[in-house]
Amino acid sequence: MADAAPSTPVAGRYVLADLIVDTIGQRVERDGVALKVSGLSFQLLAYLIAQGDRVVGFDELIEQVWAPAVVNEETVTQRVKLLRQAMGDDGRDPRYLRSVRGRGYQLCVRPERLRDADEAMPAPLPVSTLAESSPSPSPSRRLAPWIAAVALLAIAGLGIVVWRGRSSTAPTAAPVAAAPQSLTQRAEYYASLGQRDNNERAIALYQQALKETPRDRAARVGLSRAYSARVCLFNFAPDWAVRAQALAQAAIDADPDDAAGYAALGYSHDCRGRLNEALAGYEHAVRLDPTADGTRASAAYLYDRKGRLADALIANTSLRGDPARVRFLQLQIASNLDLLGYPQAAEARYRESFRLYPDNVFSNIAWPRFLFRHGRLSEARRALDQALERGTEHADLHLLAGELALARGNRTDAAAAFARAAALRPQASLPRTLVDLYGSPAPPQVLRDRADESSRYLQQGAGYPSDWLEVALLHAGSGDSAAALLDVQRAVDEGYRDADYLSASPLFRSLAGHPEFARSLDLIHQHVADQRRQVPRELLARLTASP
Repeated sequence: MADAAPSTPVAGRYVLADLIVDTIGQRVERDGVALKVSGLSFQLLAYLIAQGDRVVGFDELIEQVWAPAVVNEETVTQRVKLLRQAMGDDGRDPRYLRSVRGRGYQLCVRPERLRDADEAMPAPLPVSTLAESSPSPSPSRRLAPWIAAVALLAIAGLGIVVWRGRSSTAPTAAPVAAAPQSLTQRAEYYASLGQRDNNERAIALYQQALKETPRDRAARVGLSRAYSARVCLFNFAPDWAVRAQALAQAAIDADPDDAAGYAALGYSHDCRGRLNEALAGYEHAVRLDPTADGTRASAAYLYDRKGRLADALIANTSLRGDPARVRFLQLQIASNLDLLGYPQAAEARYRESFRLYPDNVFSNIAWPRFLFRHGRLSEARRALDQALERGTEHADLHLLAGELALARGNRTDAAAAFARAAALRPQASLPRTLVDLYGSPAPPQVLRDRADESSRYLQQGAGYPSDWLEVALLHAGSGDSAAALLDVQRAVDEGYRDADYLSASPLFRSLAGHPEFARSLDLIHQHVADQRRQVPRELLARLTASP
């Protein structure tokens, strides 16, 4: 069958070779035995069934199954592999689903619809879309891994951006040849995928566009963001964020009302850990363009990091457009609510995201970390195991595994988990610190020197409030508990607000018995109570109401 316009999926039961696929009950069975085809794997199969036996390209699958999430061909390939495994198919000798080189995928046989005698009028089958499925830009500074892993918001290191707009409705007419994309448009596509190799492709295209048109504003802004992403996402040296800042400033100089330029400027500061300058850029961008939901959400993230929890929650719930287009918004709101003292409302959001989005790395991190922070260690261990079984490979999960091992008194397993995290993020600071503390212990003087170096960095106005906690670990490991307690207090003074984590984490066990540590926790509770009073009552009532 020739490639045709995408069909509208119709609910019902289908025969696919020796399989029965029930798109209403979302069940696949062979000889009456249910196969483990569920979630995104089932949605992919359902969409392919709706297309008969025509070849379905990568772009169409991304558009119709994953949108509005931004993913790449590798994501599709991995999901096809999981679907084949669940069906017992062999990609080398396929019975159900074949690869068509350079084009996409095709069912090996045309599915036939079963029409039961009591079948009602067919209704459109909703193809699930993922509002949360790709890793978002994670602020990655010199001390950034602390933010991402032990940091304290359960989704630390989680940046907020707007998805590229996509329709989740299948087109009804044959596709019309699109106009050729410009270099900048193609670069924007690659940059949106959130993958290191694609970010490098975007940089090359932006650079080529600027070589041909040196004053291309969109290319300047795009290249600025891609350079910042090198630092925030991929652990490049901070110098790239400095270059990003210069490009964003050049765009602003050419057009002082360029909201995108100010957002890129804020991002360049954000990736260097300069929170005040980053917020100034984000806030100015929102003033110029109040509909810039992605920038508003980025500002909300930094409000949260600085302890301005009320501002963060209000900003996250004041978006002008479709909230589904903002990455990880529900996780952000869950974090705000949790820190404000509404764990039940937060739990519902974390649990639902973990259930609905098994491919979402940050959902897989946030749910077990939430359980850990609230002392539910057995549940946290089970959720962590499930996240790892889903194929999620992220340093944060191994850092959490290490903390859970320490909570069980298993230092050997903890050291192995921290070493795995360090291997996954070799340029990150926190995994190296934890290896030095729990693996092959570094000499006290080495730990003190690192603590002093980090303190000087933070005192220059860079970094996050939570970064002081890594300094505290270094001082504690060197035997200087007094300095460590002052570091914890400094984190609180700068805006750190996660008392639950400090109470639960075995990393701070040596400090927990000191009165100064208890005073820091009490001060957090006082700050949180003050923030809670600043949130409109009707907003809290709406967000904390039982479903």
